[in-house]
Amino acid sequence: MDFSFVLSPTGTHTIGKQFDFEAGHRLPGLPPEHKCSHQHGHSYQVEVILTAPALEEPGFVTDFGALAPFKKFLDTELDHHNLHEVLPFEPTSERLAQFLAGWFIQNLQPTIPGRLVAVCVRETGRSWARFDVEGQ
Repeated sequence: MDFSFVLSPTGTHTIGKQFDFEAGHRLPGLPPEHKCSHQHGHSYQVEVILTAPALEEPGFVTDFGALAPFKKFLDTELDHHNLHEVLPFEPTSERLAQFLAGWFIQNLQPTIPGRLVAVCVRETGRSWARFDVEGQ
């Protein structure tokens, strides 16, 4: 079958890649009776969402393999750590998503063609927080 007649619409390409890590934390800013004020842990899932107005050869927003330094950062700095001990803020999912967006933009984005749109941090299968980057 000849598909040469199918026109490609204009638009933006978007990709996402999920990563995971295990970590504990507590939120000492909460009242003592709140369950999250006590030490507990999560199997975190982090998704980075990137976009590009044009594709890089052979047809990528960003090669998924180029995101490996982000996974290495998660593994070495956050995995199996108490987040409230290693991060300079109270580690809510919202603040963690913003922090990870900042790390990504500062350390990885200069080396890849795609631009970060958002970071989503999922604590459980039903609870998540998303930070949307402005001006990218």
